[in-house]
Amino acid sequence: MAKTDILFIHGGMTFKTQADYLEYLSKFKSIYLEEKVTWSGKYLSDSLGNKFRVIRPNMPLKDNAKYEDWKIFFERHLPLLNKNYILIGNSLGGIFLAKYLSENKLKNKAKAVYMIAPPFDNTLSGEDLVGGFKLKSNLSLIHKNSDKIIFMFSTDDDCVPISHAEKYRKKLPESEINIYKNKKGHFQVSTFPEIVKLLKEDAKP
Repeated sequence: MAKTDILFIHGGMTFKTQADYLEYLSKFKSIYLEEKVTWSGKYLSDSLGNKFRVIRPNMPLKDNAKYEDWKIFFERHLPLLNKNYILIGNSLGGIFLAKYLSENKLKNKAKAVYMIAPPFDNTLSGEDLVGGFKLKSNLSLIHKNSDKIIFMFSTDDDCVPISHAEKYRKKLPESEINIYKNKKGHFQVSTFPEIVKLLKEDAKP
């Protein structure tokens, strides 16, 4: 039996100008000397087991992302996925999926789409959402591209306000929106058992 593919689109940053980007690199970008442990890495693969294949593309220029670049690279992966596949987008990866799936019809419908703490618009504290990631007013095509749409937000998220969850709810009332009380801000957790449970349920025949 073929594995269920999970195509995971990571987060990123966008900047209005090259000068803003260079200032971020010189003053604000975090430096890690040890490997950063997150739920979306080895934990996710180990927890899901050998019935899944987790694919994590390194999207182009994630610290200065442009939607059109990501779109090209994303579309190169789609034909390579098994028939049963799930899409996950984290943060900027979430709004990327929302935009792409609301503007393009997939050849093969996804079993589920998870969007984790995706911004809805450019109302973020201390951060600009630019680079072509702006959503159009009609998002209804997303439902035709997947059997199941799930949004996940955390009330303690200091990056994407919980108000963005309500904005998605108004546009996509048939979607499932899960709100957690504490995911260490912008889902900076090392384990995420809730999503593992849901993914395993999605993969059942």
